[in-house]
Amino acid sequence: MQKIVSDDAEIFYDVAGAGLPVILLHPFPANHEFWLPVAAYLSSRYQLIMPDLRGHGESALGNGPATMQKHASDVARVMTDAGVDRAPLIGVSIGGYTLFEFWRRFRDRVSGLALCNTKARADTAEARTSRLEAANDVLQRGTEPFFESMLPKLLGETTRQSRPDLVEGALRMMHQMSSEDVAGVQRGMAERPDSVSTLKTINAPALIITGDEDILTGVPEAELMKQNIAGSKMKVIAKAGHYSPWEQPEEAGKLLRQFLDSMQHA
Repeated sequence: MQKIVSDDAEIFYDVAGAGLPVILLHPFPANHEFWLPVAAYLSSRYQLIMPDLRGHGESALGNGPATMQKHASDVARVMTDAGVDRAPLIGVSIGGYTLFEFWRRFRDRVSGLALCNTKARADTAEARTSRLEAANDVLQRGTEPFFESMLPKLLGETTRQSRPDLVEGALRMMHQMSSEDVAGVQRGMAERPDSVSTLKTINAPALIITGDEDILTGVPEAELMKQNIAGSKMKVIAKAGHYSPWEQPEEAGKLLRQFLDSMQHA
């Protein structure tokens, strides 16, 4: 793992493979290990740069909520440290929220975007309240009840029924976060701006991926992004929930490989 200091936090990132650089941003509450099953399909041709977003994995939370502005700045600094001026960026869930902010602030560093299991809309008032309550609750009761309650939302029913190894692996990643980390990341997501108006400004190649069992974002949110990002393509991964690249790495790897290869031939 490589390490940088970004403002008030140490941010760690891993590098795998060789070739043209690609930035991979994991979902909450996971870390860069989320991408390792997919890396097998990409690393023969691409250099994969996989940060732990602040508050996740090895990376520190820093002071106050982990806002999308902080995440975007962290990613820009990771790219600079890795010697990458411009690259395709792939993000799942909070990774996607970070990419919208990254596009607003650093679009000259983006050659393409893959938006996986994410959504452009900000939290509703109800969802924001729920996040803030979860943040307070995790500080009172610890992370275990929170992580257990998240599993059915993050992993599709097929995965939960048939792949106990993937369930255990997801929990293992989650357990690297402290109560303070979970609370700080939740509060940062509650603050995130609405990005629907940003979609129409995206003029880079864009791929949208969701899972047919994703109950958090799913096809309706993917359709909204596709309708608003000119020229974008949308794919639905079968038997996958909100963590679709983790649940179906072969299919996700194939789709991402095709997208990245098509950008080289454009």
